Amino acid sequence: MTEPANTDVDSARAWSVAGGAFLALFTVFGVVYSFGEFFGPMADEFGSSRSKTAMFFSITTFVYFVLGLITGRLADRVGQRKVLLVGAVAIVAGLFLTSKVSSLEMGYLTYGAGVGFGVACCFVPIVAGVGGWFVRQRTLALGVAVSGIGVGTLVVVPFSDWLIGEYGWRTAYQILAALSGVLLLLAAALAHRPPNAGVAPEPLRTTISGRSEFWVLYGSGFLLSGSLFMAFVFMADFVSSKSVDGSAAVLLGVIGISSVVGRLLLGALGARMGVQRLYLLSSLGLSASFGVWAAVGSSYVGLIMFSIVLGVSYGGIIAISPAVVAHLFGTLGMGGVLGALYTANGLGGLVGPPALGLLIDSSGYVVAQLIAGTAAAIGALMLLILPKPSASAGQ
Repeated sequence: MTEPANTDVDSARAWSVAGGAFLALFTVFGVVYSFGEFFGPMADEFGSSRSKTAMFFSITTFVYFVLGLITGRLADRVGQRKVLLVGAVAIVAGLFLTSKVSSLEMGYLTYGAGVGFGVACCFVPIVAGVGGWFVRQRTLALGVAVSGIGVGTLVVVPFSDWLIGEYGWRTAYQILAALSGVLLLLAAALAHRPPNAGVAPEPLRTTISGRSEFWVLYGSGFLLSGSLFMAFVFMADFVSSKSVDGSAAVLLGVIGISSVVGRLLLGALGARMGVQRLYLLSSLGLSASFGVWAAVGSSYVGLIMFSIVLGVSYGGIIAISPAVVAHLFGTLGMGGVLGALYTANGLGGLVGPPALGLLIDSSGYVVAQLIAGTAAAIGALMLLILPKPSASAGQ
């Protein structure tokens, strides 16, 4: 494992980079995970099925995870700030054009290509950049940075729900476009290339060649992400169709704040317990959460419990997975490795929600919940194949 030998690591400047990453991820994932609130109004206006509307989210997820393979390598070469600025333009344009679409299929292009590409320019480059700025406090710093995803979910989802109620879904997207542009410009100002950026990374193929752990993480990520996104896509529909006495936006907000707890708590524990062990526990927790969802039915208190379990587990996965990659593959060229692994999440996001939507339409929510939980369990158990962590695994 190659670590940067530089006094700037773990410094105040490094923490400012983590703060900028928090802001960027707050913005882009707050927008993406608010899609559940737009799901109903868009489905009603375009007269589409659950599966067809879910494709809107799935295409976007697929695009940003798959293109992360390119943007991660690009950021390794030209720096995070330039890539982030390109992403800001793409997200603003994508949201504004989506507000003007006359069909769901047009939205697949404007939102999927525009917002998806914008997120790809933020997620992998930003996370990899933070990983390169820290050694001793890497898991904690990554936890702080990616907690922006959870806080974004907590804040932007109910805000989007309010905007839709006040102005309609089209104007809501225009307002989000303007706010996203401002916040991403601020985030770009805090982005700096990590200290090891001057060293050319090995080709990705060389880095992962003969490394079975890469494919274990890949298969696990596919199954976990395919299950995870069910909650973000279908929660509002579930609450509405089951006549649940409560708000879906609040439940998604609970997932968001719980994921912040998971990111910070488990990120801090990673240095003590080992990142691979915590990653496994978080993945098992994600699987168990779908059992909770199926068991509680339309009980709002039960759904809050489900949201907490899912949020903490999901937060742990997002916070710890980059640290697992850094431990197994090193930080030099980390953007490329993360980008390659995140294509699995993209495939899971592309396949999972539409497939689960078909199950919901044909067999109901309980069947879909149990299938999602089973897939996540298999993904978690695959992690047992990884090499046993060494004494430095928590770094």
